[in-house]
Amino acid sequence: MTPDPSVLQSLAISAEDLLAAMEADAGGGPATVLRVTPPYSGRMRARLHVVQAADDEGTVHIPPQALLDEDAPAYPTPDETADQLRSHEDLEYSVDRHREYHEQQVEDWRAALLDHVVDAVRLPEVDDEVTISLLGP
Repeated sequence: MTPDPSVLQSLAISAEDLLAAMEADAGGGPATVLRVTPPYSGRMRARLHVVQAADDEGTVHIPPQALLDEDAPAYPTPDETADQLRSHEDLEYSVDRHREYHEQQVEDWRAALLDHVVDAVRLPEVDDEVTISLLGP
């Protein structure tokens, strides 16, 4: 184990952590990343983290978008799902129906997003690509 992140060769990332980071990022809140902390070894686990400058020295931050290919679907916003629901001529819009529809669209997005995780990513702190292993569903 070493304080040098250049030894990283592979990262294990939980599917739930990746989805949570993407949702937090879409919500416009504080920067949310997957983080690896020293001491480093060849194989490590990256975990969900809200960026805070005071405690992040020496860590590696991986933006969740960096773990997805360019065809990954965008997060369905409430405004978008309201417009989609209103475009259905056979359905009457209501707040409850919109909530249910939006929840379903988010669940569909979550399922689809995991099909767009890349096999490897290049990190500024590491000379070679780091392979990605997705844990969970």
